[in-house]
Amino acid sequence: MNIKLDENMGSLRVATLLRLAGHDVATVREQGLTSSPDGELINICRSEARCLVTTDRGFGNRLKYQPSKYAGIIVVRLPPRPIFEDYRAVTETLIAGLEAADVTGKLWIIRQGNIQEFQDIEGEEYEK
Repeated sequence: MNIKLDENMGSLRVATLLRLAGHDVATVREQGLTSSPDGELINICRSEARCLVTTDRGFGNRLKYQPSKYAGIIVVRLPPRPIFEDYRAVTETLIAGLEAADVTGKLWIIRQGNIQEFQDIEGEEYEK
């Protein structure tokens, strides 16, 4: 899977875990896109055919960012003061999810050990 890690997920460790699992990872920081507006970032992801992985809950707005228009949107939910183990746990959940299913055209909300999958507002919602 081609993935873009938002600046709030772009730690070298998370990128390394995803790369070791076989994913093509680009980060907002590496590409000099830090502080890019959300609309610009998601359009770059679409043009690069990359799934966005972020902690920015705004990307979970399916009216504004219709999942079917993108290579996937993954919103990660972390505790208020996350430590690396929190990032590692949700990254492992993400990796397992990507091995089991295709995120293309969908929104995933990930918490440690849990993935909720959504499609466009008109689409069906279900929990994996």
